[in-house]
Amino acid sequence: MSSITKIAFEVQLYNTTNFYIGLGLAISSSIFIGASFIIKKKALIRLQRRGALRASSGGFGYLKEWMWWTGFLSMGIGEAANFAAYAFAPASLVTPLGALSVLISAILASKYLHEKLNLLGKIGCLLCILGSTILIIHSPKEEEINTLNELLDKVKDPGYIVYILIVIICSILIIFYFGPIYGKQNIIVYICLCSSIGSLTVTSCKGLGLALKETIFGFSNGFSNWLTWAFLFSVILCVSIQMNYLNRSLDLFETTIVTPIYYVFFTTLVIIASAILFKEWENMSAEDILGSFCGFLTIIIAIFLLNAFKEMDISYENIRRMLQPKRKLFINSNNQWNNRDEERLITRLETELNHTYGAQALTRTI
Repeated sequence: MSSITKIAFEVQLYNTTNFYIGLGLAISSSIFIGASFIIKKKALIRLQRRGALRASSGGFGYLKEWMWWTGFLSMGIGEAANFAAYAFAPASLVTPLGALSVLISAILASKYLHEKLNLLGKIGCLLCILGSTILIIHSPKEEEINTLNELLDKVKDPGYIVYILIVIICSILIIFYFGPIYGKQNIIVYICLCSSIGSLTVTSCKGLGLALKETIFGFSNGFSNWLTWAFLFSVILCVSIQMNYLNRSLDLFETTIVTPIYYVFFTTLVIIASAILFKEWENMSAEDILGSFCGFLTIIIAIFLLNAFKEMDISYENIRRMLQPKRKLFINSNNQWNNRDEERLITRLETELNHTYGAQALTRTI
Protein backbone atom coordinates (compact mmCIF):
# COMPACT_ATOMS: atom_id res chain seq x y z
CA MET A 1 0.00 0.00 0.00
CA SER A 2 1.48 3.32 -1.07
CA SER A 3 1.76 6.23 1.34
CA ILE A 4 -0.85 8.25 -0.58
CA THR A 5 -3.35 5.37 -0.48
CA LYS A 6 -2.67 4.85 3.19
CA ILE A 7 -3.27 8.53 3.97
CA ALA A 8 -6.50 8.52 1.96
CA PHE A 9 -7.69 5.44 3.83
CA GLU A 10 -6.88 7.01 7.20
CA VAL A 11 -8.72 10.20 6.25
CA GLN A 12 -11.77 8.21 5.17
CA LEU A 13 -11.68 6.17 8.37
CA TYR A 14 -11.38 9.36 10.41
CA ASN A 15 -14.38 10.94 8.66
CA THR A 16 -16.45 7.77 9.06
CA THR A 17 -15.63 7.56 12.76
CA ASN A 18 -16.58 11.20 13.25
CA PHE A 19 -19.85 10.62 11.43
CA TYR A 20 -20.93 7.74 13.67
CA ILE A 21 -19.81 9.55 16.83
CA GLY A 22 -21.87 12.57 15.82
CA LEU A 23 -24.82 10.37 14.89
CA GLY A 24 -24.75 8.55 18.24
CA LEU A 25 -24.49 11.80 20.19
CA ALA A 26 -27.37 13.33 18.21
CA ILE A 27 -29.67 10.34 18.86
CA SER A 28 -28.87 10.24 22.58
CA SER A 29 -29.45 14.00 22.71
CA SER A 30 -32.95 13.57 21.28
CA ILE A 31 -33.78 10.89 23.86
CA PHE A 32 -32.75 13.05 26.82
CA ILE A 33 -34.41 16.20 25.46
CA GLY A 34 -37.66 14.40 24.60
CA ALA A 35 -37.87 12.97 28.12
CA SER A 36 -37.07 16.35 29.70
CA PHE A 37 -40.26 17.88 28.26
CA ILE A 38 -42.38 15.29 30.05
CA ILE A 39 -40.53 15.52 33.35
CA LYS A 40 -40.77 19.31 33.46
CA LYS A 41 -44.44 19.20 32.47
CA LYS A 42 -45.11 16.81 35.37
CA ALA A 43 -43.37 19.25 37.72
CA LEU A 44 -45.47 22.17 36.46
CA ILE A 45 -48.66 20.14 36.95
CA ARG A 46 -47.68 19.38 40.55
CA LEU A 47 -47.08 23.08 41.21
CA GLN A 48 -50.43 23.97 39.68
CA ARG A 49 -52.22 21.51 42.00
CA ARG A 50 -50.55 23.14 45.00
CA GLY A 51 -51.90 26.54 43.95
CA ALA A 52 -48.50 28.08 43.20
CA LEU A 53 -48.16 30.96 40.76
CA ARG A 54 -48.02 29.47 37.28
CA ALA A 55 -44.96 29.88 35.08
CA SER A 56 -47.16 31.43 32.38
CA SER A 57 -47.98 34.24 34.84
CA GLY A 58 -44.34 34.89 35.65
CA GLY A 59 -44.00 32.50 38.58
CA PHE A 60 -40.70 30.77 39.35
CA GLY A 61 -41.94 28.22 41.88
CA TYR A 62 -40.66 25.43 39.66
CA LEU A 63 -37.13 26.34 40.79
CA LYS A 64 -37.99 24.77 44.17
CA GLU A 65 -39.33 21.57 42.61
CA TRP A 66 -36.85 18.67 42.45
CA MET A 67 -38.71 17.05 39.56
CA TRP A 68 -38.29 20.16 37.45
CA TRP A 69 -34.56 20.12 38.17
CA THR A 70 -34.49 16.47 37.08
CA GLY A 71 -36.03 17.51 33.77
CA PHE A 72 -33.59 20.39 33.55
CA LEU A 73 -30.68 18.00 34.14
CA SER A 74 -32.03 15.69 31.43
CA MET A 75 -32.23 18.59 29.00
CA GLY A 76 -28.74 19.72 30.04
CA ILE A 77 -27.32 16.28 29.24
CA GLY A 78 -29.19 16.30 25.94
CA GLU A 79 -27.92 19.76 25.02
CA ALA A 80 -24.37 18.80 26.00
CA ALA A 81 -24.54 15.74 23.77
CA ASN A 82 -26.07 17.93 21.08
CA PHE A 83 -23.31 20.53 20.99
CA ALA A 84 -20.70 17.76 21.16
CA ALA A 85 -22.35 16.22 18.09
CA TYR A 86 -21.84 19.47 16.17
CA ALA A 87 -18.08 19.01 16.55
CA PHE A 88 -18.16 15.67 14.75
CA ALA A 89 -21.03 16.02 12.26
CA PRO A 90 -22.51 18.86 10.19
CA ALA A 91 -25.45 20.85 11.54
CA SER A 92 -27.53 19.66 8.57
CA LEU A 93 -27.29 16.13 10.00
CA VAL A 94 -27.56 16.85 13.73
CA THR A 95 -30.48 19.28 13.69
CA PRO A 96 -33.07 17.19 11.74
CA LEU A 97 -32.48 14.28 14.12
CA GLY A 98 -34.27 16.39 16.70
CA ALA A 99 -37.45 14.88 15.25
CA LEU A 100 -36.73 11.86 17.43
CA SER A 101 -37.49 14.01 20.47
CA VAL A 102 -40.96 14.66 18.99
CA LEU A 103 -41.68 10.94 18.83
CA ILE A 104 -40.29 10.25 22.31
CA SER A 105 -42.13 13.19 23.85
CA ALA A 106 -45.44 12.25 22.22
CA ILE A 107 -45.23 8.63 23.38
CA LEU A 108 -44.24 9.55 26.94
CA ALA A 109 -46.93 12.26 27.13
CA SER A 110 -49.57 9.74 26.11
CA LYS A 111 -48.38 7.29 28.76
CA TYR A 112 -47.47 9.50 31.73
CA LEU A 113 -49.47 12.71 31.16
CA HIS A 114 -52.56 10.98 29.73
CA GLU A 115 -52.58 13.38 26.80
CA LYS A 116 -54.60 12.16 23.86
CA LEU A 117 -52.67 10.80 20.90
CA ASN A 118 -55.01 9.38 18.28
CA LEU A 119 -54.20 7.39 15.17
CA LEU A 120 -53.46 10.49 13.08
CA GLY A 121 -51.15 11.78 15.80
CA LYS A 122 -49.19 8.53 15.69
CA ILE A 123 -48.98 8.76 11.92
CA GLY A 124 -47.75 12.34 12.34
CA CYS A 125 -44.95 11.16 14.64
CA LEU A 126 -43.87 8.58 12.09
CA LEU A 127 -43.95 11.19 9.33
CA CYS A 128 -41.67 13.38 11.44
CA ILE A 129 -39.12 10.58 11.40
CA LEU A 130 -39.63 9.97 7.69
CA GLY A 131 -39.23 13.65 6.82
CA SER A 132 -36.11 13.93 8.95
CA THR A 133 -34.60 10.90 7.24
CA ILE A 134 -35.18 12.47 3.84
CA LEU A 135 -33.62 15.70 5.07
CA ILE A 136 -30.56 13.82 6.30
CA ILE A 137 -30.11 12.01 2.98
CA HIS A 138 -30.36 15.21 0.93
CA SER A 139 -29.05 17.66 3.51
CA PRO A 140 -26.53 20.32 2.43
CA LYS A 141 -22.96 19.61 3.44
CA GLU A 142 -21.34 22.54 5.18
CA GLU A 143 -17.74 23.50 4.47
CA GLU A 144 -15.01 21.85 6.49
CA ILE A 145 -14.27 23.82 9.69
CA ASN A 146 -11.57 22.39 11.87
CA THR A 147 -10.50 25.33 14.06
CA LEU A 148 -12.08 28.15 16.02
CA ASN A 149 -10.32 30.74 13.89
CA GLU A 150 -11.99 29.37 10.75
CA LEU A 151 -15.37 29.61 12.48
CA LEU A 152 -14.60 33.19 13.54
CA ASP A 153 -14.01 34.14 9.91
CA LYS A 154 -17.43 32.70 9.05
CA VAL A 155 -19.17 34.56 11.87
CA LYS A 156 -17.79 37.89 10.61
CA ASP A 157 -19.74 37.49 7.37
CA PRO A 158 -22.08 40.53 6.90
CA GLY A 159 -25.05 38.31 6.03
CA TYR A 160 -24.80 36.41 9.30
CA ILE A 161 -24.35 39.62 11.29
CA VAL A 162 -27.58 40.95 9.76
CA TYR A 163 -29.33 37.70 10.72
CA ILE A 164 -28.13 38.06 14.33
CA LEU A 165 -29.43 41.64 14.48
CA ILE A 166 -32.84 40.55 13.12
CA VAL A 167 -33.09 37.79 15.74
CA ILE A 168 -32.16 40.19 18.57
CA ILE A 169 -34.71 42.82 17.47
CA CYS A 170 -37.51 40.28 17.05
CA SER A 171 -36.71 38.70 20.43
CA ILE A 172 -36.86 42.05 22.20
CA LEU A 173 -40.22 42.84 20.57
CA ILE A 174 -41.66 39.48 21.65
CA ILE A 175 -40.37 39.75 25.21
CA PHE A 176 -41.63 43.27 25.88
CA TYR A 177 -44.61 43.70 23.53
CA PHE A 178 -46.05 40.69 21.66
CA GLY A 179 -45.48 38.17 24.46
CA PRO A 180 -47.50 39.90 27.21
CA ILE A 181 -50.37 40.62 24.77
CA TYR A 182 -50.62 37.52 22.58
CA GLY A 183 -48.44 34.90 24.30
CA LYS A 184 -51.25 33.25 26.29
CA GLN A 185 -53.59 32.90 23.28
CA ASN A 186 -51.18 32.02 20.46
CA ILE A 187 -48.63 29.22 20.81
CA ILE A 188 -46.52 30.62 17.95
CA VAL A 189 -45.39 33.70 19.91
CA TYR A 190 -43.16 32.06 22.51
CA ILE A 191 -42.16 29.25 20.14
CA CYS A 192 -40.79 31.81 17.67
CA LEU A 193 -38.76 33.39 20.46
CA CYS A 194 -37.29 30.07 21.62
CA SER A 195 -36.56 28.94 18.06
CA SER A 196 -34.86 32.14 16.92
CA ILE A 197 -32.68 32.27 20.02
CA GLY A 198 -31.97 28.55 19.60
CA SER A 199 -30.71 29.07 16.06
CA LEU A 200 -27.97 31.30 17.48
CA THR A 201 -27.18 28.68 20.10
CA VAL A 202 -26.26 26.21 17.35
CA THR A 203 -23.34 28.38 16.21
CA SER A 204 -22.10 28.70 19.78
CA CYS A 205 -22.44 24.94 20.29
CA LYS A 206 -20.42 24.40 17.12
CA GLY A 207 -17.68 26.64 18.56
CA LEU A 208 -17.67 24.88 21.94
CA GLY A 209 -17.58 21.52 20.22
CA LEU A 210 -14.56 22.57 18.17
CA ALA A 211 -12.82 23.84 21.31
CA LEU A 212 -13.51 20.55 23.06
CA LYS A 213 -12.34 18.58 20.05
CA GLU A 214 -9.11 20.58 19.78
CA THR A 215 -8.40 20.07 23.49
CA ILE A 216 -9.17 16.33 23.57
CA PHE A 217 -7.18 15.45 20.46
CA GLY A 218 -4.26 17.65 21.48
CA PHE A 219 -4.33 20.07 18.56
CA SER A 220 -4.26 23.00 21.00
CA ASN A 221 -5.86 24.22 24.20
CA GLY A 222 -9.18 25.39 22.82
CA PHE A 223 -10.26 26.88 26.14
CA SER A 224 -7.36 29.33 26.10
CA ASN A 225 -9.02 31.07 23.17
CA TRP A 226 -11.23 34.03 24.13
CA LEU A 227 -13.72 32.97 21.46
CA THR A 228 -14.50 29.79 23.40
CA TRP A 229 -15.60 31.78 26.45
CA ALA A 230 -17.65 34.11 24.26
CA PHE A 231 -19.46 31.09 22.85
CA LEU A 232 -19.95 29.69 26.36
CA PHE A 233 -21.51 32.96 27.57
CA SER A 234 -23.75 33.01 24.50
CA VAL A 235 -24.92 29.44 25.16
CA ILE A 236 -25.73 30.18 28.83
CA LEU A 237 -27.65 33.36 27.96
CA CYS A 238 -29.58 31.83 25.05
CA VAL A 239 -30.44 28.61 26.91
CA SER A 240 -31.68 30.61 29.93
CA ILE A 241 -34.05 32.61 27.72
CA GLN A 242 -35.20 29.46 25.95
CA MET A 243 -35.92 27.64 29.23
CA ASN A 244 -37.92 30.52 30.65
CA TYR A 245 -40.24 30.94 27.70
CA LEU A 246 -40.40 27.26 26.85
CA ASN A 247 -41.68 26.66 30.39
CA ARG A 248 -44.41 29.21 29.74
CA SER A 249 -45.43 27.42 26.56
CA LEU A 250 -45.49 24.04 28.31
CA ASP A 251 -47.61 25.53 31.09
CA LEU A 252 -50.13 27.01 28.66
CA PHE A 253 -50.35 24.32 25.99
CA GLU A 254 -50.10 20.52 25.82
CA THR A 255 -46.73 18.90 25.30
CA THR A 256 -47.81 17.03 22.16
CA ILE A 257 -48.45 20.42 20.55
CA VAL A 258 -45.49 22.39 21.90
CA THR A 259 -42.81 19.83 21.06
CA PRO A 260 -43.50 19.30 17.31
CA ILE A 261 -44.19 22.96 16.57
CA TYR A 262 -41.00 23.93 18.36
CA TYR A 263 -39.12 21.36 16.30
CA VAL A 264 -40.44 22.73 12.99
CA PHE A 265 -39.61 26.36 13.78
CA PHE A 266 -36.26 25.53 15.35
CA THR A 267 -35.18 23.31 12.43
CA THR A 268 -36.27 25.91 9.88
CA LEU A 269 -34.30 28.71 11.50
CA VAL A 270 -31.25 26.51 12.05
CA ILE A 271 -31.24 25.55 8.36
CA ILE A 272 -31.54 29.24 7.41
CA ALA A 273 -28.77 30.28 9.81
CA SER A 274 -26.55 27.42 8.62
CA ALA A 275 -27.15 28.35 4.98
CA ILE A 276 -26.20 31.97 5.68
CA LEU A 277 -23.15 31.07 7.77
CA PHE A 278 -21.69 28.17 5.77
CA LYS A 279 -23.29 28.85 2.34
CA GLU A 280 -23.59 25.13 1.70
CA TRP A 281 -26.64 25.53 -0.57
CA GLU A 282 -24.41 26.98 -3.30
CA ASN A 283 -22.79 23.57 -3.88
CA MET A 284 -25.99 21.49 -3.75
CA SER A 285 -27.47 19.74 -6.75
CA ALA A 286 -31.05 20.31 -7.86
CA GLU A 287 -31.92 16.79 -6.71
CA ASP A 288 -30.69 17.45 -3.16
CA ILE A 289 -32.49 20.80 -3.00
CA LEU A 290 -35.75 19.14 -4.06
CA GLY A 291 -35.18 16.29 -1.60
CA SER A 292 -34.59 18.70 1.27
CA PHE A 293 -37.74 20.62 0.38
CA CYS A 294 -39.81 17.41 0.23
CA GLY A 295 -38.40 16.21 3.54
CA PHE A 296 -39.27 19.43 5.29
CA LEU A 297 -42.73 19.50 3.66
CA THR A 298 -43.30 15.98 5.02
CA ILE A 299 -42.56 17.26 8.52
CA ILE A 300 -44.98 20.17 8.05
CA ILE A 301 -47.73 17.70 7.08
CA ALA A 302 -46.87 15.63 10.14
CA ILE A 303 -47.27 18.65 12.40
CA PHE A 304 -50.63 19.39 10.77
CA LEU A 305 -51.81 15.86 11.55
CA LEU A 306 -50.66 16.21 15.15
CA ASN A 307 -52.62 19.42 15.71
CA ALA A 308 -55.58 19.76 13.34
CA PHE A 309 -57.26 16.47 14.31
CA LYS A 310 -55.98 16.15 17.86
CA GLU A 311 -59.43 16.27 19.51
CA MET A 312 -61.01 13.77 17.14
CA ASP A 313 -61.55 10.20 18.33
CA ILE A 314 -59.83 8.36 15.48
CA SER A 315 -58.56 4.84 16.08
CA TYR A 316 -57.86 1.56 14.30
CA GLU A 317 -61.55 0.67 14.71
CA ASN A 318 -62.43 3.36 12.16
CA ILE A 319 -60.23 1.65 9.59
CA ARG A 320 -61.87 -1.73 10.21
CA ARG A 321 -65.31 -0.19 9.68
CA MET A 322 -64.17 1.33 6.40
CA LEU A 323 -63.08 -2.10 5.17
CA GLN A 324 -66.44 -3.73 5.90
CA PRO A 325 -68.81 -4.32 2.95
CA LYS A 326 -71.62 -1.84 2.39
CA ARG A 327 -75.16 -2.84 3.32
CA LYS A 328 -77.46 -3.22 0.32
CA LEU A 329 -81.23 -3.23 0.01
CA PHE A 330 -82.83 -6.35 -1.42
CA ILE A 331 -84.29 -5.25 -4.78
CA ASN A 332 -85.19 -7.59 -7.62
CA SER A 333 -84.09 -7.17 -11.20
CA ASN A 334 -87.20 -5.11 -12.05
CA ASN A 335 -86.53 -2.68 -9.12
CA GLN A 336 -89.75 -3.85 -7.50
CA TRP A 337 -90.26 -5.28 -4.01
CA ASN A 338 -91.57 -8.80 -3.65
CA ASN A 339 -92.84 -10.46 -0.50
CA ARG A 340 -89.61 -12.30 0.18
CA ASP A 341 -87.56 -9.07 -0.06
CA GLU A 342 -89.92 -7.36 2.38
CA GLU A 343 -89.73 -10.20 4.91
CA ARG A 344 -85.92 -10.22 4.81
CA LEU A 345 -85.72 -6.44 5.29
CA ILE A 346 -88.16 -6.53 8.23
CA THR A 347 -86.16 -9.35 9.85
CA ARG A 348 -82.92 -7.37 9.50
CA LEU A 349 -84.46 -4.20 10.93
CA GLU A 350 -85.86 -6.14 13.90
CA THR A 351 -82.45 -7.65 14.56
CA GLU A 352 -80.71 -4.27 14.48
CA LEU A 353 -83.33 -2.65 16.72
CA ASN A 354 -83.07 -5.49 19.19
CA HIS A 355 -79.28 -5.19 19.24
CA THR A 356 -79.38 -1.41 19.68
CA TYR A 357 -82.33 -0.76 22.00
CA GLY A 358 -83.14 -4.14 23.54
CA ALA A 359 -86.14 -6.43 23.35
CA GLN A 360 -88.43 -4.17 25.41
CA ALA A 361 -87.88 -1.17 23.13
CA LEU A 362 -88.41 -3.41 20.11
CA THR A 363 -91.84 -4.53 21.45
CA ARG A 364 -92.93 -0.91 21.93
CA THR A 365 -91.70 0.00 18.44
CA ILE A 366 -93.65 -2.82 16.80
